[in-house]
Amino acid sequence: MNRFLRVFSLIVACMAVIVAGGIFGADRYYTSQTGQGCASCHEMTAYVSAMHGSAHRNVGCMDCHEASLATKLRHIRVHLFGIPSETIRLRDVDVLEMVPNCQKCHQHEYASWHAGPHSASYKMIFTNSAQNSHQQLMEDCLRCHGMHFDGSVRELVQPQNTRGPWRLVRQDLADMPAIPCQACHSVHSEGAPAARPAARISVADDPIHRSLAYFDRRERMHFAASTLIIPVLYDGTRLVKVSPDPRAAICYQCHAPRFLEVGSSVPTHGWEMQIGSGDDRTPIGVHEGLSCISCHAGHGENARASCKTCHPQMSNCGLDVEKMDTTYANASSSHNIHWVRCTDCHQHGIPKAKVPEK
Repeated sequence: MNRFLRVFSLIVACMAVIVAGGIFGADRYYTSQTGQGCASCHEMTAYVSAMHGSAHRNVGCMDCHEASLATKLRHIRVHLFGIPSETIRLRDVDVLEMVPNCQKCHQHEYASWHAGPHSASYKMIFTNSAQNSHQQLMEDCLRCHGMHFDGSVRELVQPQNTRGPWRLVRQDLADMPAIPCQACHSVHSEGAPAARPAARISVADDPIHRSLAYFDRRERMHFAASTLIIPVLYDGTRLVKVSPDPRAAICYQCHAPRFLEVGSSVPTHGWEMQIGSGDDRTPIGVHEGLSCISCHAGHGENARASCKTCHPQMSNCGLDVEKMDTTYANASSSHNIHWVRCTDCHQHGIPKAKVPEK
């Protein structure tokens, strides 16, 4: 009996060593390779090929993707006892685990994003009493906030009413960003690795970074900024001049106008999609035709330097534009910086531009 126990214990110990060695070896193999190991699974081939033509071609898979022991064992189980999917879908936790890894190379961009409104957490967005009491939570909320979430809005936050109090069903997401980097960037998109330009001023690079792409929740894929449509907008019956900047097309996916509402004056007059409806912030008035990027920094959305970019310290009126009565200087101002017109302040006529003294 004792001999049997010794033999059994030896077999168990050997199996444990083999399993541990296999896991360690596999971990070292996949970590040291630039995708070759991952490509050994046929369903990963297309993704690895795309990565090798992207700006991240010199980055290993494990430099961006987290792969815990539990994840690796789950993959093994699926391949041995299940049917692997031909299309790889990252889970919400997989996407969120990648966000800190972006900081390793994109430190400035990460810091700007982290300090801006787009780094808002699930708790900040989905348990906001001011918003939830005004408009009931719905599936469309996940189109812009939590677009990678695996489930419906009911599986994320309860109750589904305008009374509250609201709580997150998935408490593990409370402090996680609802708009991660992958909301606007496709990591595997085609492109060359970033490099120092040959000259101090260079226009050789693409005008739009190819990673810029909107992640569509319904299709579960990224759509490049250059393929997105800029909306046609009207101010009453007047066609508004809208910037053709493809980067702004991503902004329009969330900061979008609404379609005609039954019972409102818009369809009654036969008007088309209106400026300022929904979450639209398309500039008109003195700023008509400008792109969102003209004033807002791409990652932090900061517009603090936007006035000085185009205006001198003093405007043609002889006033400091950053101290004028607009929402730029005062959030409660009735003169929204997006729609302010000269006549909003100069109701008795626009004065002539002052000629500087020589």
